[in-house]
Amino acid sequence: MRSTAVRRVGLAASAAPAAAPAAAKALSADELEKAALAQADVDNGEVDTKIDGSEDDVTKDEVEADGAACAPLALVQSGAAQGESAATVKRMWTEEAEKPSEADAMSEEAMLASLDVEKVFVTLATYEDGGAETVLKDTEAALKKCAAGFTTTTAGEKGKITKVVAAKAPKGADEAVAMTMTMVTEGKETMPFKAVVARKGSTVVAMNLASAVTGKDFEFPAQILDTQLGKLG
Repeated sequence: MRSTAVRRVGLAASAAPAAAPAAAKALSADELEKAALAQADVDNGEVDTKIDGSEDDVTKDEVEADGAACAPLALVQSGAAQGESAATVKRMWTEEAEKPSEADAMSEEAMLASLDVEKVFVTLATYEDGGAETVLKDTEAALKKCAAGFTTTTAGEKGKITKVVAAKAPKGADEAVAMTMTMVTEGKETMPFKAVVARKGSTVVAMNLASAVTGKDFEFPAQILDTQLGKLG
């Protein structure tokens, strides 16, 4: 009888579902700061580390979308962290402009080329209790629900997105989504706006970049994303 009882207990234990793995612990503010993109990490361009408190530092309370379902995309577009992060750090990488030759220095094309530099806004946010996973889940849901576009209000300024298309997600993260939004400028012209949201453990990296000068399509600077993800381990 005893051996039968032991076998029954053993069978019951083996049939029980395995417990879900515990969510990764959030980084401290100092750890997140050290993990953020720095000037020494890039070979080209300049990394601005003084975003906090500047006019580029938009908080989620300053961002609205015309529907709650599209709010995650509006936050990505504005550079504001989603959810309730334990700590947040922001960076801006600006590509080094190409220097025109002396013969072309005064041409209109050369002037436009000097202005058409890539500027990537980077937001790192770390979360407790699975918050990072929730950010990716919400972003993926918004990407599906808001494909036809949405309107936003960011720090009092109105904006309009006419289309959102999923792009190929980058590698090197636990989870990632990428997208191209079509934005309408004040002059009623359209331009592509690209964004990536990636999770490494308890930390979410959100990057965005617009083609504000030419309005033409472009490739997202993968080296900046790869470098940032690499610093998160």
